[in-house]
Amino acid sequence: MSGFRWLTEAALILFVLLTVSAEARVITDASGRRVYIPDKVGRVICSGPGALRLLTYLGAQDRAVAVDSMEKRKPRFEARPYALANPQFKSLPLFGDFRGHDHPELILGLNPQPQVIFKTFATMGHDPVELQQKTGIPVVILNYGDLGANRRHFYQALEIMGTVLDRQQRADRLILFFDTAIADLKGRTSDIPDDQRPACFVGGIAFKGPHGFQATEPGYPPFVFAGLRNLAHDPKMGKPALRHSNITKEKIVMWDPGFLFMDLSTLQMGNESGALHELKTDPAYQGLTAVRNGRVYGLLPYNW
Repeated sequence: MSGFRWLTEAALILFVLLTVSAEARVITDASGRRVYIPDKVGRVICSGPGALRLLTYLGAQDRAVAVDSMEKRKPRFEARPYALANPQFKSLPLFGDFRGHDHPELILGLNPQPQVIFKTFATMGHDPVELQQKTGIPVVILNYGDLGANRRHFYQALEIMGTVLDRQQRADRLILFFDTAIADLKGRTSDIPDDQRPACFVGGIAFKGPHGFQATEPGYPPFVFAGLRNLAHDPKMGKPALRHSNITKEKIVMWDPGFLFMDLSTLQMGNESGALHELKTDPAYQGLTAVRNGRVYGLLPYNW
């Protein structure tokens, strides 16, 4: 059985090599797979949440030859900065559904054909190895990461994509930009004693769609960078994790935050629901100190 598996893998490697051209190179993706790619990559597709955003960060959005169904939607308002900056994405051909549900037959019908498929969240949607087998196109897995505890993975994703696209210098500049901005924010509040740091709460944070005011993140990166006291994080739990949580309304009322922030992705829920509607109409929220003192602030959606 092991011999058959070896022959199958060898045949796949040979097939990919013939597909990508004689001028090929090998890279290692985030899963540790050795992937054979063309020497020069000028045409790609991006599968999975955030993959097209990373391509845009690298200034290589002109290399996308197709998009998934997320880019074809007509939401109540567009909340994704990379999409606002690139309206041409909506006019590109379709290659599959959002969250990594790729359609190999659509990919094979694309003209021009992508030379590489980038894929984030590899366990979501179409299996990347199977996708490569069905299309004959190299699939490069990226670990999307975040700006919290998984920042290393985020930086690695930029580096891998930069290597594939010959945009390594741009990837290095991006990483330096993030590190410099984070250090700047930390430096602005470094001299404030812990017991004097403002107590805050951020609600309405999106996760696979818009949410109401009780939706938050204990490890919300802007709070961590700016040295704010996030009431949703229990210090006894150690370093705050970047995860989506729902806090009971009773807890929020009991905490009575001095400052309230609201992720504006919640406005996608319409005028009669969502965080803003709750703050305006719920008597329990109306009594909060931050609401009475006008210390409620809207924030651009950061993970939409």
